[in-house]
Amino acid sequence: MKNNYRKLKFSILLQTVLVTALTVLVGGVLLKFVIDGIYNDSFARFFVDALVFLNVNEKTAIHLYWKLVGDNKTFYMIVGYLILFALFFYVALSQMTKYLDQIDHGIENIISESTDPIHLITELKPIEIRLNEIKATLKRQELEATEGEKKKNDLVLFLAHDLKTPLTSIVAYLTMLEDHPDMPEEEREAYTHIALEKSIRLGELINEFFDITRYNLQNIELEPVEIDLTMMLEQLADELYGVLQEKKLTCEVDVEEDLMIYGDPDKLARVFDNILRNAIAYCYANTEIRIEAKIKDGDIEITFTNAGDKIPGDMLQTIFEKFYRVDGSRSTGTGGAGLGLAIAKQIVELHGGRILAKSDDNQTQFVVTLPSKEKTEQKEGSKDEVHTHRRLAFRGKTGRGKRLQSK
Repeated sequence: MKNNYRKLKFSILLQTVLVTALTVLVGGVLLKFVIDGIYNDSFARFFVDALVFLNVNEKTAIHLYWKLVGDNKTFYMIVGYLILFALFFYVALSQMTKYLDQIDHGIENIISESTDPIHLITELKPIEIRLNEIKATLKRQELEATEGEKKKNDLVLFLAHDLKTPLTSIVAYLTMLEDHPDMPEEEREAYTHIALEKSIRLGELINEFFDITRYNLQNIELEPVEIDLTMMLEQLADELYGVLQEKKLTCEVDVEEDLMIYGDPDKLARVFDNILRNAIAYCYANTEIRIEAKIKDGDIEITFTNAGDKIPGDMLQTIFEKFYRVDGSRSTGTGGAGLGLAIAKQIVELHGGRILAKSDDNQTQFVVTLPSKEKTEQKEGSKDEVHTHRRLAFRGKTGRGKRLQSK
């Protein structure tokens, strides 16, 4: 990085040398041909005559000349050289300030949002590169913010539209129940069940509105503890048994025993829950979802596999963006706020891990990689105080290979 400004330093050094040389040259000429030359005796005579004119004795005037001027010529010469150097250096500064003017033009180019690239003189090439990088970054962030805002607004409109559907159904079925008190019990139970389902869906949509707001206004903060990841994954699969049963799905949990990590259990549970619900929403009925976890290169790799339609390659690059939905529809069955995977990616990266998606004609996989407990401790080294606040979460023994199946 230091060598990047070699040309600039050389240019400034060259100008300083030129100023110094010019000062010595001009000062030497003045000293030789003016001060010590033709004007030497003239100046002395003028000084003495001026004092005599002021009624000073000639002998006293000569004495004063030597005391004030003649014997202090070296001092005046040094002062003269300094004055000449200051004058020449001031002139040279106007040349040097062009560097600042160039940088100012570059900043103005960024502020004005010009589409033209920034061009600076050769000496400022490193700054030119950095300014163009800043300009490109700001432009990219602006486009991402605009696109994100557009997606958010579209999602708000979609969700607002979706809210009407369950709400209308709830009102309609409750009105029928109220208007027909003598309705057969079996029919009444069916209508009540439908109204309940619609109410639950309405609550989910309202929560998605809150998710949109929270995602924009809050930063995710972690409260790390020691987690038994094996137990966590099996617990989450158990909790989704009812959802699996609705689509007649099975869930195979095949994880190594005693997989321990440091992390925020609530946040990681949200990550895995989002991935599992996404798999359930987009997989084929009467198929199997597999959850696998194992140690790989010091990290823990968790893989969620489901059978379903292939996700196109271009969509695989964008499914972790906020407000993005694979189906692109407003379906109240699967359409969400498009925040689940975006939040999951942010949480995983805050834990020092990574998440990616793979998809082919037969199945889709989400792979989450997290640093193991041992790897985290190695990075922390001798910082013992980090461990003093940790506690064990998701305790308990577990077996390997658990199968959940709908009845």
